[in-house]
Amino acid sequence: MFEDTYYTISAPSEGLFKDRGSRFIALAYPVTTEKEIKEIQVSLRKKYHDARHHCYAYRLGYDKSVYRVNDDGEPSGTAGKPIFGQIQSKDLTNIFIVVIRYFGGTLLGVSGLINAYRSAAADAIEHAQIIQKTIMDLYEISFEYPAMNNVMKLMKDHGLQQINQHFDLNCKLSFAVRKNDAISVYDKLKKIESLQIKFIQTL
Repeated sequence: MFEDTYYTISAPSEGLFKDRGSRFIALAYPVTTEKEIKEIQVSLRKKYHDARHHCYAYRLGYDKSVYRVNDDGEPSGTAGKPIFGQIQSKDLTNIFIVVIRYFGGTLLGVSGLINAYRSAAADAIEHAQIIQKTIMDLYEISFEYPAMNNVMKLMKDHGLQQINQHFDLNCKLSFAVRKNDAISVYDKLKKIESLQIKFIQTL
């Protein structure tokens, strides 16, 4: 069966790591779009305008298909990858972690940087609440009023989450269903006379 749950964080969190005068401030955010990430980045660039580096990693999507790492001027592979490694180690998605570095005057070397960025990111995750979310499919159905009882019974039997509804001679209803239950519910709805069903998106 398809794995229809994923893990993310419930709210922003913060971590900190210090080494030889350098401070690494890690900020983790729950996000769902790259637009959100860009807005957070703009805000952080203003707030921490005097920092040397803003390195980050993120992963998006219930299928974890969208991700990116950025070293922001640090030696290649010493910042973004270690941050991303912490996201992977906790199997998280829909998360953005940025580590802001204030340089302390002493070079840390490649291994020192990798450890610093990894440790800061790990600390931010440690301070976050990790939650499990269920992948939902969103559908819209339209049907004639006489089919109302059959539709509502099916909604109740399967514990479906109704989003919007408009009841008249011609009725419309949108609902969310757990991805693993979607095919079964879809097949039952298709058997109701006059009913039309349309897939909207996966949440």
